[in-house]
Amino acid sequence: MQEDKIRAALVELLYRNSYGVVASNVLISLAAAYVLRSTVPANWLVGWLGALYLLTAIRVLAARRFFSRNREPASVLRWAWLAAAFSCVSGLLWGMLGWVGFVPEQPVAFLFTIVALTGLVCGTVPSLSAFPPALVGSIIATVLPVMVRAFINGGDTSGAYLALLTGLVTINLYYCRTTHRMLRETIRLRLENVELVGHLEEERDRAQAADRAKTRFLAAASHDLRQPIHALSLLIATLATLGQRGAVQSGDARDLAGRAKSIVGNLSALLNGLLDISRLDAGVVTVARETVNLSQLFDQLGNEFASVAKERGLDWRVVESRLQVDSDPMMLKRVLGNLLSNAFRYTISGGVLLGCRRRGASVEIQVWDTGPGIPADQQAMIFEEFVQLQNPARDRTQGLGLGLAIVRRTALLLQHPLKLVSVTGRGSMFSITVPQASAVETLAPANRASPAGIAVNIMVVEDEGDVLDVMVQLLTLQGHRVYAGRSAAEVQQIHAAAVAAGDAPVDLIIADYRLGDGATGLEAIEALCAHIGRSVPALIVTGDTSPSRIKEATASGHRILHKPISGEELHEAIVVASVDGKESVDSGC
Repeated sequence: MQEDKIRAALVELLYRNSYGVVASNVLISLAAAYVLRSTVPANWLVGWLGALYLLTAIRVLAARRFFSRNREPASVLRWAWLAAAFSCVSGLLWGMLGWVGFVPEQPVAFLFTIVALTGLVCGTVPSLSAFPPALVGSIIATVLPVMVRAFINGGDTSGAYLALLTGLVTINLYYCRTTHRMLRETIRLRLENVELVGHLEEERDRAQAADRAKTRFLAAASHDLRQPIHALSLLIATLATLGQRGAVQSGDARDLAGRAKSIVGNLSALLNGLLDISRLDAGVVTVARETVNLSQLFDQLGNEFASVAKERGLDWRVVESRLQVDSDPMMLKRVLGNLLSNAFRYTISGGVLLGCRRRGASVEIQVWDTGPGIPADQQAMIFEEFVQLQNPARDRTQGLGLGLAIVRRTALLLQHPLKLVSVTGRGSMFSITVPQASAVETLAPANRASPAGIAVNIMVVEDEGDVLDVMVQLLTLQGHRVYAGRSAAEVQQIHAAAVAAGDAPVDLIIADYRLGDGATGLEAIEALCAHIGRSVPALIVTGDTSPSRIKEATASGHRILHKPISGEELHEAIVVASVDGKESVDSGC
């Protein structure tokens, strides 16, 4: 590719230099006709000038045509050989002048011929070195007739001039080679600089686009985070007001609790969406490929969305398939679930269809809807965070605008091509193409029983006092024994006091990732393991969605819990960690 560009630049330089050759031909030819008017017959000079000027006009027209046309790489070489042919013909015309002007007995004409031909031969180096065949052909055609004439005439003068021409040709051919290499290197460096500038401009544009996207992302996230927090603040104020008036009625308490749970659910959905995007960007999501039975997957999705279709009064059709694909089953189901959620959310009438088609060695899984459709100029935009074309008011009941952003990142991670076809006013078709798998029966993983009433001894490190108090209260109510503090050193002191009073075993450590004084949960876990003298399972709790922080925490090997965490999620994590700890004392720290 670069070689074609270098060749094209050299040929372009060759044609640009041809204008200078044309000018020199016109001026020198008039001087030659004047000097040789008494030596050479007039009709010969007129014919020679006519031929030279005709060639000059043709070269000018060819150069203008060369610069006015778009040239393909295959045609560039043909243009180069055309320029070489012009140079050879021009050199032959000047060689004919040297033949008739080689008259030693007439010193003025002879000396002019020598000087003119010598200048023309030397002038070919800067003008024709871009394409060496043009220079070689021009020099040979120019000097060969004169050298033959000198050889025929004989004598000392002819011999001296013959030696001069021979040396001149040799030197010019050497400089042609050197100049051609220098021109190639110069053009190569220029092209590399142009390419580098292009890359820098692309990176600048990409950085500016990312900065704008980040600003838009933060603005939308801030808005959507403030809304549920604002609602929670009002609910707390309402609860406080009711408490000031006396005992809160059970009905009012249940109503407020239900609203709070709904608000927290919306907040959790937003934070989980942000977390999913951060995890995908951090590259900590691992793909577990296996054979996925589309029949089972479609049945699950069909049952999940049946109630949604009934509630919205939409037709819901799932096309049966016996195909099997090679993918991560959980990720694939989530991609299709997000696509189906979008389809149902924006389809007012008509229906939604889930099906698939064979595409060679792959399977294209398609989601069709009869929604409003997406304009062509906005189809790339919908895969960005917080973009909802049909929800300018940011109504959270219509979703958060993160589903398709997660779909795009997940599809990229799975290396499953994502496709969108949409017609405004008629509907859309989203699809993901998955490699087909061989028909192999897959066994569902066995569910591991977990004791519901398990009670363990837990160290808790949390630097936020309010969060620490609530967590200790919850864990204590669940039957666990807790050694809690705002730092690893504080937990060590509390545990040491418990050891001094009697038996104080430790089965699990729960640590917030970001602690005071720049410490991390990882450091706290290491310190506590060293304190008790053995390794125990550990859980890291974090509200950080930074991809680099998520990647660092995940690399520790400990299980990560992302805030906000429900009581059920915390209990399940404790149960799993406790069971794993009994199976292997080396898991965790």
